[in-house]
Amino acid sequence: MAEEKLDWIKVARVNELPEGRVKTVTARTTSICLSHFDGQFSAMDNHCPHQNGPLGEGSIEKGVDGKCWIRCPWHGWDFDPLTGRSPGGHEDSGQEIYPIKIEAGEISVGLEPEPPHERTVTDEMAETMVNWGVKRVFGMVGHSNLGLSDALRLRAMDGEIGYIGIRHEGAGAFAASAYGKLTGRPAACLTIAGPGATNLLTGLWDAHVDRAPVLALTGQVQTQVFGPGAFQDIDLAAAFDAVAHFSQTVLPTSKHGELMSLACKNALDHQHVSHLIFPDDVQTLPSEVPAKTPLGRMGGSSVIPDGADQAAAVNLINAAKRPIIIVGHGAHGAREQIIALAERLGAPVMTTFKAKGLIPDTHPNAGGVLGRSGTPIASWFMNEADLILALGSSFANHTGIEPSKPIIQVDFDRSQLGKFHAVELPVWGEIGAFCEAISSSVERGHDAVDQITELADRWGMWRDEKTRRISEEADSGVHSASIFAALSEFAPEDAIIAVDVGNNTYSFGRYFETKGTQRVLMSGYLGSIGFGFPAAMGAWAATQDFEAFRGRKVISISGDGGFGQYPMDFTTAVKHGMDITHVLLHNGQLGKITKEQKAGEWPVWETELHNPSFAAFAKLCGGHGQRVTKSDQLRDALQAALTVEGPALVEVMADAELI
Repeated sequence: MAEEKLDWIKVARVNELPEGRVKTVTARTTSICLSHFDGQFSAMDNHCPHQNGPLGEGSIEKGVDGKCWIRCPWHGWDFDPLTGRSPGGHEDSGQEIYPIKIEAGEISVGLEPEPPHERTVTDEMAETMVNWGVKRVFGMVGHSNLGLSDALRLRAMDGEIGYIGIRHEGAGAFAASAYGKLTGRPAACLTIAGPGATNLLTGLWDAHVDRAPVLALTGQVQTQVFGPGAFQDIDLAAAFDAVAHFSQTVLPTSKHGELMSLACKNALDHQHVSHLIFPDDVQTLPSEVPAKTPLGRMGGSSVIPDGADQAAAVNLINAAKRPIIIVGHGAHGAREQIIALAERLGAPVMTTFKAKGLIPDTHPNAGGVLGRSGTPIASWFMNEADLILALGSSFANHTGIEPSKPIIQVDFDRSQLGKFHAVELPVWGEIGAFCEAISSSVERGHDAVDQITELADRWGMWRDEKTRRISEEADSGVHSASIFAALSEFAPEDAIIAVDVGNNTYSFGRYFETKGTQRVLMSGYLGSIGFGFPAAMGAWAATQDFEAFRGRKVISISGDGGFGQYPMDFTTAVKHGMDITHVLLHNGQLGKITKEQKAGEWPVWETELHNPSFAAFAKLCGGHGQRVTKSDQLRDALQAALTVEGPALVEVMADAELI
């Protein structure tokens, strides 16, 4: 092609390539071996025809006749840098040679104009994802997902999807899980075959057990080498079988858009994990099939309880003198209806730990968290109650719902009703629909106890106790009660708060008082350490993708053990300017395990940690970092961090004994 019709693309400066050197450069997406020999420059196809070895990482060798050859670094094949031909006749046609221009010290390579993009099956599937409302991908691009990655790149360039490149696939899975818990909509996580895919499993199990929608997209080796043991070939269908509600391999003969539609539909319908496996060779197959849409594929989500169950519930509630309401994670979305019902009955509302914040602790009917991470307020009202109305709670053993009490259990998941023990009245239905259906028929009995006054008294007693505990602080570090008293004061009323696992989490449940519309995210049934900061990344992404969460501050909390699981993804937060304030309780140990060893009369062994200064680490990553060693520094440090527009970390040197 005539030079005037070529696209000239700058690839290097002359001074970047000394005499006798080769270098790999990229023009558009074309990988080129650029060489400098005998005062000349040459550009040839960078892929050795043997096994695609990178010629630009090789060397220039001179033969006995003084002629220069470019030698492949993998297996030593030689090529003439001017003609591209090999003396051994390895490739009859030779390597492609590209024209070069040198102007003002800049080396440019001439390429033919880029042909129009040929639509692929992964384009069809990525477009289908967008049509189903998938707005975010957390991923790591690699050799076995490049075709799929390019399809996602095109959607990201068109502004149809947001992509966050993470540093560890496990962090991506936790971020996607938290995103699903918060929004009820799936985010995707992208990995390569083999270890990239298996690194997702912990985060996907978190989504599985907490009923969060996630779309897992894993690369795979080429279809022709399935099974015999190719590099990074593992049986991904088997590996993901237990964790994913829907898991399928994308084959050349698949109905590709339909397969993606089913993955999205299953994630949404079941609030669960869907998984698709993309063999490398299938990703770039051509497609002219239009993308699929969710039109006509989804029904309504409101399940109205049976009329007889409604009537029985009304009779039990109206006859109770001390009814209480316990709300679990499944009750999110019915906040206003639950509060209205509680106010009508004058009933205390306690939450499971997973539902902390569903009713703010500042509300007159709030009774705090029930169970191991809870308050003495909630346990007292549990003991005194003569009827429990359990809404969206799964009765986990950490929650402490007393099974001997009369219980009305309402859940949209029929399998949860009476799952662990029989209840007085199991009711199948959506929580909000149940509350609205009975609200006009229930009433507070004339002999019912004034539990609202009792609640105020109990809160007063607990706050006095917290003040006394703060006074116990000595020189061994800051008391958890001090940390969460300050955070309770300064956290915005609409903050989204992601918590990790460990003593820091128990203390948060016990001492932090929610207000406004604050939302708490945690690794509930899996209880996985390391969840906190990646979950905050997922929550931040939701604040960018959904108007309902726009502008809300994201806060995360962990111990030093939890943050140490995925610390390098702090750089991910810096790269994307994520507005996250991380509060790190640093006690130099896996404090929860130390406590369990002591309680079980085991020797304390291998729970101590060797840590850097995490505040200094945050600064080195490009974020805000501040260290707190005394409780009187807390207020200023938290206020400063919360005003930072970007990632900020407050490292609090905490007393491991004062939790």
